[in-house]
Amino acid sequence: MFQDIGLTVLTSLVLIMISVPPVLFLIWYIHDRRQSQHSILRNFPILGRVRYFLEMLGPEFRQYLFDADDEGRPFSRTDFSNIVVQGKYLKTVIGFGSKRDFDKPGLFLRNSMFPKQKEEMKVTIMPKIRTKRYVGTEGLFSRKEHLEDVEVSPWTLPEEDAILIGPQCKTPWKVRGPVGMSAMSYGALGENAISSMSYGLGMATGSWVHTGEGGLAPYHTIGGGDVIMQIGSGIFGVRNKDGSFSWDKFKEKAANPQLRCFEIKLAQGAKIRGGHVEGSKINEEIAAIRGVEPWKTVDSPNRHNQFHDLASLFDFIDEMRSQGGKPIGVKMVMGGSDGADDLARFMSETGRGPDYITVDGGEGGSGATYQEMADSMGVPIKSALIYCDDALRRFGVRGKVKLFASGKLFSPDKIAIALASGADLVNIARGMMISVGCIGAQKCHTNKCPVGVTTTDPDHQKALVVDEKKWRVLNYVITLRNGLHTLAAAAGIDSYTKFNRNHVVYRDQYGKVTALENLFPYPDA
Repeated sequence: MFQDIGLTVLTSLVLIMISVPPVLFLIWYIHDRRQSQHSILRNFPILGRVRYFLEMLGPEFRQYLFDADDEGRPFSRTDFSNIVVQGKYLKTVIGFGSKRDFDKPGLFLRNSMFPKQKEEMKVTIMPKIRTKRYVGTEGLFSRKEHLEDVEVSPWTLPEEDAILIGPQCKTPWKVRGPVGMSAMSYGALGENAISSMSYGLGMATGSWVHTGEGGLAPYHTIGGGDVIMQIGSGIFGVRNKDGSFSWDKFKEKAANPQLRCFEIKLAQGAKIRGGHVEGSKINEEIAAIRGVEPWKTVDSPNRHNQFHDLASLFDFIDEMRSQGGKPIGVKMVMGGSDGADDLARFMSETGRGPDYITVDGGEGGSGATYQEMADSMGVPIKSALIYCDDALRRFGVRGKVKLFASGKLFSPDKIAIALASGADLVNIARGMMISVGCIGAQKCHTNKCPVGVTTTDPDHQKALVVDEKKWRVLNYVITLRNGLHTLAAAAGIDSYTKFNRNHVVYRDQYGKVTALENLFPYPDA
């Protein structure tokens, strides 16, 4: 009896397996023939679906199979791998040679005939910081890696060499590390990603977390480190129900001892206009933090309504500094030298202005932007920094303001060149994202990030384990600092704070080498 039942079931399964595919193919064939949306499917029913399948998988095929190590955009496979290796293994050592194409024009750091010894460097190496790194082997079908405890030096500036922001403020900010998290809002990123960065940067000491324009979330402060709160044109986190600026909420945020300064976002490299967040990402918690309605798409105004020119902007800065007691900065994108000149001139004439300026390059990233802006609007960071630095020097106000730089500055050499070009400090966004698991799927705006970074969906966020990724963030920051001090020593200077244009050379297509200082001489004040 049981044999008969088993045979019947088996026969039924075989018949289903044989009959279902032809039925499905017939349904698809009829559908494809009758639909009017896709020409390929109409002329090549069923077969045309293969084309769309391959098209959908194209980015993955290019990344893993077809692109050379240095070809992928916005990050090459080599760039991506280097960040991952630093975070997982605390390593920057490579073998055989560089993958850079040395026949192409580009910027290079100038070495010294007499580099500095380790003991000559102005750097803090104690007390050690406890972290975890992976050891073992990682094979194709087996991963025999495990985390081991290890201690590392912080590689921060000595207390006496710390970078001071807003010395005239009631509560100035001392910064002892060169790099921190760039603006990334809760909503653009999920709580697991932000928490991992907050813990990692907090353990690193001397660094900072940046809220982005989405307001101060508990995940930004969970790691116990310093925080920059950004205020964009949507004034999220400091707005009344009617959308107006709330000084009471501003003062409430300013009272938080972890919040070290505020940043007024005038523009962002990837989107010169106001920000955009899909309603699918705005859950009840995010809506409450931002002061908006949940599950509704939010588009920020193109600019702030609290000011409309430099005079009213400076009035707003003065009021924020007075009410909050914290340093106030502005984030801007250079469209040329004239904007920087106008700002510096007004600072010189009035004796007022921001405590710091964040210069964002046109190559910057974003969780959601518009293609027409991302590709061509705004000057890249290397040019923008020099424009801004020159303007501040020309009008004699460079010493009154600090410069943050952002725009794909994810490695020690790129950071060193940015510092030499005028930056005091560097913000990093996508490097931090890669350190917590980002694979560059470019689905940030969809809320369907496959690795749980740029999503608020609980199911997708399960992929990102905070207790594992926080160590990668810590390790990534530590290797950046260590590498930067290594480059400074090779250049013959005892601190990365002493990089200048003379430490960078440009090699053109003919092989001619020119110091950056000669290409862009420092202006007379």
